[in-house]
Amino acid sequence: MGQKKDLTGSEKSKIVRYLAEGCSSLKIAKLLKRDHRTIKRFIQNSQQGRKKRVEKPRCKITAHELRKVKRAAAKMPLATSLAIFQSCNITGVPKSTRCAILRDMAKVRKAERRPPLNKTHKLKRQDWAKKYLKTDFSKVLRTDEMRVSLDGPDGWARGWIGKGQRAPVRLRRQQGGGGVLVWAGIIKDELVGPFRVEDGVKLNSQSYCQFLEDTFFKQWYRKKSASFKKNMIFMQDNAPSHASKYSTAWLARKGIKEEKLMTWPPCSPDLNPIENLWSIIKCEIYKEGKQYTSLNSVWEAVVAAARNVDGEQIKTLTESMDGRLLSVLAKKGGYIGR
Repeated sequence: MGQKKDLTGSEKSKIVRYLAEGCSSLKIAKLLKRDHRTIKRFIQNSQQGRKKRVEKPRCKITAHELRKVKRAAAKMPLATSLAIFQSCNITGVPKSTRCAILRDMAKVRKAERRPPLNKTHKLKRQDWAKKYLKTDFSKVLRTDEMRVSLDGPDGWARGWIGKGQRAPVRLRRQQGGGGVLVWAGIIKDELVGPFRVEDGVKLNSQSYCQFLEDTFFKQWYRKKSASFKKNMIFMQDNAPSHASKYSTAWLARKGIKEEKLMTWPPCSPDLNPIENLWSIIKCEIYKEGKQYTSLNSVWEAVVAAARNVDGEQIKTLTESMDGRLLSVLAKKGGYIGR
């Protein structure tokens, strides 16, 4: 049994497994038919851990170079630290120093995602704002759908963690896990729903109208007074299942037509305050990197989070419409954020 210099990856894995089972180094050497000293050396090296990092003096840059970096960071959003320093002709600065310098004047951010707005879209947004500028938005029911997954949106699992602590383990699914489609509405200080779309149902015009019949109309709208129904304005976005001729005709038979059905400008989620409600709910159900193991459990979390949204929060959202319209006009139809 000769002494060999290196252990293979497979042998190292077996040593770790045997140690976990309580085997001694001598027994492991016999099982693997390797020299006892080789096994002991590997175990000792593994238990030593990493060497303590020695702090090196940070590379310094002049005040003039610092001002150049600050201007470059402002002109080059989302650029890497290397690109920013290279644009200032500053070389030889290690990445750790570049990041430390930039941290004092900038933040690492992701690009904001928003619908593309062309000239036609902006004109239609302006026309829409002018049309509804004098509308009493306390009578407008704003509706929308949201899909929630078991793991939450990408990047939501990030967060600070104390030194010496290990990050919690997150499930990594081989095949996603699916999600739940949720519909809701807000009017004045009231939340309508949320209602769950049946799993596996694709919302085309027919299924969308049937869904509204089974949930919105039967469970909420039918309980309202005649005067409320007379004054209520129904809002929905321009999704194909919403804006189709079939859905428009079906809503008209329900009494929601003409001025009672709000027209909606294209590419305008920023104008619908219910998008802010979805953000509130998602922040609650995915807080601290929470994951779910079943569609029913994530749906129960949505319902619980919706119950915790009080009337004052909803009222704040619905009363923001006048400000949104003025912002659209001020920006000549441009995107106003949320």
